[in-house]
Amino acid sequence: MTTSTKNSKNKTTGDSGNTDDLVDAIDGLVDDMAKVREGVGRVIFGQETVIEESLITLLAGGHCLLVGVPGLGKTRLVETLGKVFGMEERRVQFTPDLMPADILGSEVLEESETGKRSFRFVKGPVFCQLLMADEINRASPRTQSALLQAMQEHRVSVAGQYYDLPQPFHVLATQNPLEQEGTYPLPEAQLDRFFMQVDVTHPDLETEREILIKTTGADSVEAKKVMDPKALMRAQSLVRHVPVGESVAEAILKLVRAGRPDASDLPEIRNYVSWGPGPRASQAMMLGVRARAMIQGRLAPSLEDVYALAQPILRHRMALTFGARAEGVSVSQIIDRLCHIIE
Repeated sequence: MTTSTKNSKNKTTGDSGNTDDLVDAIDGLVDDMAKVREGVGRVIFGQETVIEESLITLLAGGHCLLVGVPGLGKTRLVETLGKVFGMEERRVQFTPDLMPADILGSEVLEESETGKRSFRFVKGPVFCQLLMADEINRASPRTQSALLQAMQEHRVSVAGQYYDLPQPFHVLATQNPLEQEGTYPLPEAQLDRFFMQVDVTHPDLETEREILIKTTGADSVEAKKVMDPKALMRAQSLVRHVPVGESVAEAILKLVRAGRPDASDLPEIRNYVSWGPGPRASQAMMLGVRARAMIQGRLAPSLEDVYALAQPILRHRMALTFGARAEGVSVSQIIDRLCHIIE
């Protein structure tokens, strides 16, 4: 294991008070996560960055939005993650006619043998540990918003009654690019509740050759269980004990606050960004750098973790003005500019 000496000074948060125990716990988790990555990599080819960002999201206890054109293995990735972590998994195919009750559940009227009538709540597919919301942006905004409370509070409200969801609970949603026909943009409030937006791109030549050979033969490879949900919850708790140096915490604050057009000193932000990241982005970045450092066997995160996670954590929390789109400016370019101010 290597430690980040540059950023282990002036620890601000997450100091557990017993460094030896923390190091031992991280060592054990590093071994487990290496097995998880190996298990996922046997099924998903050539998507190391996508796999790492998805694992960071789960370790941080968040929800993930996978964006890419059809046929890139997004659904397969979610199914594989559910198997390797041993989580109870449900899949919902979002369509324009999907209703909120199809996700949350509904009350049905029953009559007993004595003739007494009463309502019984029938749980929907959201009552699981890993919910795969497939093509989430093909459903109407009303149905998309049905997930808001579940994603934030880990409970749902039906007919005035609250129902707790199983723990851990994660939503891994797939989405087609907005320029595809028959899609509805997700509301800003729901986008902000996704810990990361992971962009899934087309594979390179060698990866596509490997996919071609290994997926069209007689033998198929299936993912196997590596961890259980309780082990995942222990890992999520451990992430919050990883210490973060003052320089990293200040870089996160500087990066996020500079992305808000009403508070930024950068002309690009004031001219091209209509709304920027809120405090939830800072919280996600703080947990994300800890999880990334822990996966890579480091005791404390560094500025490299901030640079690596800036794009997936901020890209769905910023919107461009019409002028920016007309000039061909992208959100990725804006985030790259933000990263320069913390170098």
